[in-house]
Amino acid sequence: MRKFCIIMPAFVMIVSNVAYAEPDSLIFTNDNYMVGEVKTMNKGVLMAETSFSDKDFAIEWEGIKEIYCTTFFLITLSDGRRFNGTISTSGPGTLKILEEDGSETEVAHNEIVFMDDVDRGFWSQLYASIDIGLDLTKANNFRQVSMRSTLGYRAQRWTLDGTFNTLNSSQDETEDIKRTDGGVGFVYFLPKDWYLVTSVDFLSNTEQKLDLRTTTKAGLGKFVLHTNRKYWGFNGGLNYNNEDFSSADSDRNSLEGFLGTELNLFDIGDLSLFTKLVAFPSFTESGRWRADFNIDTKYEMPFDDDFYIKIGLTFNYDNRPVAGASDTDYVFHSGFGWEW
Repeated sequence: MRKFCIIMPAFVMIVSNVAYAEPDSLIFTNDNYMVGEVKTMNKGVLMAETSFSDKDFAIEWEGIKEIYCTTFFLITLSDGRRFNGTISTSGPGTLKILEEDGSETEVAHNEIVFMDDVDRGFWSQLYASIDIGLDLTKANNFRQVSMRSTLGYRAQRWTLDGTFNTLNSSQDETEDIKRTDGGVGFVYFLPKDWYLVTSVDFLSNTEQKLDLRTTTKAGLGKFVLHTNRKYWGFNGGLNYNNEDFSSADSDRNSLEGFLGTELNLFDIGDLSLFTKLVAFPSFTESGRWRADFNIDTKYEMPFDDDFYIKIGLTFNYDNRPVAGASDTDYVFHSGFGWEW
């Protein structure tokens, strides 16, 4: 059976035309090959389906020497350019993108940072994750439950995603601790890795006596580093901040600026890391500024990479909290999760 998996050099030309019988073909760096349907490539991993398996194959992008596809993809390059078309190898380390209007573009293999089959419909563009943590101790009857979740949709030129995170902690002879945050964000991609961003976020926590903080941001960002292993970007703009505290006479609203940066490393073996920092200097409350910081580390389970263990920290700072409230609040979360 193995002799059919090891390709002779002449087979390279055959594979390039096999699309008449099968949709997509891959040749690996060890000269093995696979015929099937390529679905997506994201974060350095290509997903492909074959007729002989009921589960998709996950293949490292760097492990693919040649690719020949008839599938129509949304393709993103490391310099921010986006194409709709098919993709095939045109030479050593070089790929050709053929668009619907017949135009061709040649790019280096490592310039491809994202591909998604645009013909797979609405549900294929959705992504989601949820992870839950639980802590129980006999001492003081301590109970703590935490959850983090995301739901998003990815289109050709934009993404829309929402988050919802919550923590509830209780123990005898101590006031309950509650913290809830989340939001909805919209990103529209521009040429040269620039993008427009707008979002509505909310936060409620007992540590800062905050019943509800609602922030509405709008601004401009740019990726300064964008590959199929990592990305790093900056964004900034304006934010309207509305706050309701447990004491009504302390309620506030203000106009702020925001300046943020985020780094996503998603090719550290089975590990990935995401960190984000945003500062909010106030324009209408002289001398006041706030900051939000997040860091998440995720480990994909070896038995199924849809399941993972996540460890994360969320930190908030306000240099002018209301009377009786802390200027900081943080949550350390560890949990077991699933993503789609």
